[in-house]
Order: sequence, then C-alpha cells, then structure tokens
Amino acid sequence: MSFLSSMNIIGSGLTAQQLRLDIVSENVTNSTTTRTEAGGAYRRKMVVFESVAGRDTFRAAMARAAEGLTPNSGYATAGGVRVAQIVEDPSPLKLVYDPTHPDANEDGYVELPNVDMVKEMTDAMAATQAYSANVTAFNALKTVLAKGLEIGK
Repeated sequence: MSFLSSMNIIGSGLTAQQLRLDIVSENVTNSTTTRTEAGGAYRRKMVVFESVAGRDTFRAAMARAAEGLTPNSGYATAGGVRVAQIVEDPSPLKLVYDPTHPDANEDGYVELPNVDMVKEMTDAMAATQAYSANVTAFNALKTVLAKGLEIGK
C-alpha cells in the first residue's frame, strides 16, 4: 500500500519539524540563562536532520527489475527524515560588562548565551514553512485517496 508509505514519510517530516520548533522555543526561553546544571551559560542548540533512505533510487529499482528482482523489496520503511542528533552551537558566548550581576567574573563580565534572536526567528519561520508544506502534502494525499475511493462506487 503505497499511500501508507507516503503517510509515513509525511509523518516523519511533521515530527522532525515539530522537534525543530521545540528546540527553537527552548533556545528563546533560555536566551538570558547564565547558569545551567552543566555549569556556565546556556548554549544554543541545533537540530541535525538525516534522510532515511528506505527505498531504492529510480536507477537502482530499474536495475533490480532488469535482473528479475523486485525493486524496493526488503525495506521496512518508506524513507523520510529523522533527527540524527541535537548539538550545541560551538560559537562563543557573549561577554557583557555587568559587575552587579551575581554570575559576573572578577573583572565584572557576565557570560550570556550565544542565542541570537534573529537566527531563532529565522529557524522558527523555516520550520513552520516546512511543517506547512508537509500538511499540504498530506491534504493532497487525502484528496487523491478520496478520489480513488470514488472510482470504486
């Protein structure tokens, strides 16, 4: 059932983009956090996506068919995307002079998170657009399925 594979692919995209939005929210929320459990200021987090290759490429499928083999056989997934890891941004923390801050060093400087609101809003907009594109693909699939069911009437 190919449409179920399409739903799985779309679902993986929705899940991945939702996690990306969650990480953006975490970054924005901690944009002024100067203390963490690990010690030091909060570091911006980023999501790393990885493609899930669950099917043969067109060329590989044709080659397998030419050899009398079934293309795409033996694959448990249809492909899609998954979150490979969540990494910390290695860019330097911001130093701000504020000798009255409780986390200031002996010179009066406070390390602030390396969160840039412009980057976070850009990431949030990109994730929202990607999420919306997946919803559009799902709605198109739903329409195709409905039309296919009408043929059987």
